[in-house]
Amino acid sequence: MLIKKPADLRYSEVTPKSVYLNRRTFLAGVPAAFLGAGAKLPSLAKSPFSTTEKANSYNDVTHYNNFYEFGTGKQQPAQNATNFKTSPWTVSVEGDVAKPRKFSLDEIMKLAPLEERIYRHRCVEAWSIVVPWAGYSLSALLKQVEPTAKARYVAFESYWDQRQMPLARPELAGIAFPYVEGLRLDEAMHPLTLLCFGIYGEALPPQDGAPVRLVAPWKYGFKSIKSIVKIKLGASQPPTTWNIANAHEYGFYSNVNPQVDHPRWSQATERRLPSLLQNHPTQMFNGYASEVGSLYAGMDLKKNY
Repeated sequence: MLIKKPADLRYSEVTPKSVYLNRRTFLAGVPAAFLGAGAKLPSLAKSPFSTTEKANSYNDVTHYNNFYEFGTGKQQPAQNATNFKTSPWTVSVEGDVAKPRKFSLDEIMKLAPLEERIYRHRCVEAWSIVVPWAGYSLSALLKQVEPTAKARYVAFESYWDQRQMPLARPELAGIAFPYVEGLRLDEAMHPLTLLCFGIYGEALPPQDGAPVRLVAPWKYGFKSIKSIVKIKLGASQPPTTWNIANAHEYGFYSNVNPQVDHPRWSQATERRLPSLLQNHPTQMFNGYASEVGSLYAGMDLKKNY
C-alpha cells in the first residue's frame, strides 16, 4: 500500500486556492438536507492519504453491511434502511471542550473541503473492501470546539429511534442501543481519522451510515461508528458497544493485528469481497502502520487489543 505523507507532497498536488474556494461556495449553496442518498457531492479533492488499490464496486459497498439498527444480516440494512430520515440532522459536540456546540449537517459539512479518500476497510469478521469515502479529517471539527487539557478520549453515539429502526432491540440484535464507540484523543485527531459524508462522489446511503459517520481505517470496522448524533470529549475511557457485549472478544483499541486472533477465527488472513476465499494476507494496522504505529509505541498490542 502506498500512502503519501504531507512531507512527500509536491506543490502541484496541493489543491489550488481557487478550487478550494469554489468548492466551499458550492457547499454553501447546497443545503445538506438535499444531499440525500445518491445525490452528487461537489467536486472532491484527491487525498494524498488514499491507497493505490482498486476500489470495490458500489454494489459491494452498499449491499454487504454491518448496521445492526437495520438488521443483523449483511443484506438487511440495504433493504430496511430505505426510508431512514436524515433531515433535519444535528451533531452535538460537548464535554471537556471550551466551546461546546450543536452543529447542523449544513454547518458541519462546511467546516473543511471534502476529499475523496480511498481507504481499505477491514471487518473483524475477516472480510475486507476498498472504499472511496468522501469527507475530511475529524480533527477539523474537534478544533472548532477547542478540547481542554482534561480531554483524553472522544466518545461517539449513533442515532437510535425504534420508530425508524424496529429491529434495533437488544433481544434481536444481541447488543445494547444506542450504539456507542470511542477513541483516544490522539487517535481522533490523527489526519487519517475521517468524518465521512459520502462514497463514490455521492452522499452516503442509509445502510452505510448516512448522513455522517466515522472512518478509522487502521481499526476493525465496528469502530467506524455510523449515523453520528453526539460526540463527547472526556478524561476517562468511554464505554463501547461491542466491548460491553463481549469484552473478551472486542477490546477498546481494536486495531487490525494479524497476530491477535479473534477467539473464534484467525485474523492472519482475510476475504477481500466479492471473493469467497479467505486467502488475502492481513496487514498490521490494515496497512497503515507507517502512519499510525507511533501512536502505540511501547504498548503491548496483544494485551491492548
